[in-house]
Amino acid sequence: MMKRILVVGGANGIGLSMAVELASRPDTEKVYIVDKAPLSEVYRHEKIESMVFDLTVEDYSLFDRYSDINSLIVTAGFGRLALFRDVTDEYIRQSFVVNTLPVLRIIKRFYPKLESQQDFYCGVMVSIAGFMSSPFFAVYGATKAALKVFIESVNVELEKAGTTNRILNISPGSIKGTSFNAGTTELSQTQELSKEIIAHIEAKDDLFIPQYDEVFREVLERYHTDFRAEGRHSYEYKVASGRVKVTPPNTPQPVATRNR
Repeated sequence: MMKRILVVGGANGIGLSMAVELASRPDTEKVYIVDKAPLSEVYRHEKIESMVFDLTVEDYSLFDRYSDINSLIVTAGFGRLALFRDVTDEYIRQSFVVNTLPVLRIIKRFYPKLESQQDFYCGVMVSIAGFMSSPFFAVYGATKAALKVFIESVNVELEKAGTTNRILNISPGSIKGTSFNAGTTELSQTQELSKEIIAHIEAKDDLFIPQYDEVFREVLERYHTDFRAEGRHSYEYKVASGRVKVTPPNTPQPVATRNR
C-alpha cells in the first residue's frame, strides 16, 4: 500500500486532490508535496509536508531528500487551447520543460526503487491528447505523446527486469474542478476520480483512461480508423464549443493585459 508518497504538482488540481485523499487514510504515514506554487493554508495537514520548487531549474538534488518514499505521483503540467501559429517559441520550450522533461528526470532519480523487488507505486498524469491528434492542443499533445511512449517503453524494461512495479499512465480528457488552463480547484469535483487513480496505482496497472467505455473507446476507434477525419472532427468540435476563436492568418493578436 502507498504509505510515504511524493506528489509532484500537488499544490492544486488533481494532484492536490490525491494528496488530500491519501493524507486522510489511516495507513498513510507522510505525503510530500513539491510544487512551484505554495500549498494553501486551507489544505494544511499533519501528514502533509510541502516544498516550493520550480521544475524548470537544472538542479534536481532536492529530490534526494525523499529517499524514504514508496510511492511517486507526478501531475505537474499546463496547456492552453491555441492554434500552433499563435503560440510563441517560449511557450513551446516551456511546455516541454514543464510537462515532459521533469517526468523523465524525476523517474530516473527513483528508478532503482521502481526496478527493485520491493513494492513501489508510481503514476504519471499524461492526457488523452497524447493518444491522438488534437488541433488547438498541438504542442500540449506532443508533450504528452512523448510521455506515453516513454512510459510504455520503460514498463517493458521493468517487466524484463523481473519486477512487478509499473508506471501508471493516467490519461484523462478534460477534468472538472482542476486549475488546468487557469481554472479553479474544486476538490468536491475531483474526489471520486482521485480515488480511482489511487486504486489503479496501487494495483500496479500501466494505463488508466477515465471514462474509457463511456467516451474514449469510440473516439480512439474513430481515430485509428481515419486519423485525418477524427482530427477534423476534433477541430470543429472545439470551435463549436466556443472555447476557441479562429482568426484569419496574419491577423494581429490582442495585446495581453495584466489584471490589477
